[in-house]
Amino acid sequence: MSITLILVIITSGISYYAFNNYSLMDKLILNPYRVTQRNEYYRFLTSGFVHADFGHLIFNMLSLWFVGESIERLFAMLFGPSGTFYYLFLYLVGIIVSDIPTFLKHRKNSKYNSLGASGGVSAVLFAAILYAPLMQICLYFFICMPGFIFGLLFLGYSFYEARRGTSYVNHSAHMYGAIFGMVFMAVVYPGAVPQFFQQILSWRLF
Repeated sequence: MSITLILVIITSGISYYAFNNYSLMDKLILNPYRVTQRNEYYRFLTSGFVHADFGHLIFNMLSLWFVGESIERLFAMLFGPSGTFYYLFLYLVGIIVSDIPTFLKHRKNSKYNSLGASGGVSAVLFAAILYAPLMQICLYFFICMPGFIFGLLFLGYSFYEARRGTSYVNHSAHMYGAIFGMVFMAVVYPGAVPQFFQQILSWRLF
């Protein structure tokens, strides 16, 4: 069983259980004020295993499933047995790092909460885009486009929703997770950077 599938199963199970268990949701969700006042730093990670609703959960887990499997195999090819560690580090630390700006911004706001695996999923997705920017990414299985174009649209949408700030979904985590994912890939596999530009320059619309 792949690490990606295990992550999807665990996250889906915890999220589903938390949908009907407010006390569990309250313990796992990221509340920057509680983190500050009670030193509950575990919330940086646990908030990545709960979601706002089924739509939020399905979108994140489908994205992780489709892209994560590829990155998992890529890391196994590049780093051998250490590939599993690299992959888990990318995903889990992506969740944590992507929440840091949110924590700094809202640490005095007791009413602010956020949740979701968006930061980790974005980290995996954008690590893949840096390595293979021309890979086809499909929305709802039929709207397909090169990965770098999807990435630009995804970041634009995330920036817009983050500015609106109307839900518990941490859209800003998409952006910071994406940055972390690209930086991580560039550090562990520097050859991805020149390859990225070479592939972009070779792309033709028609």
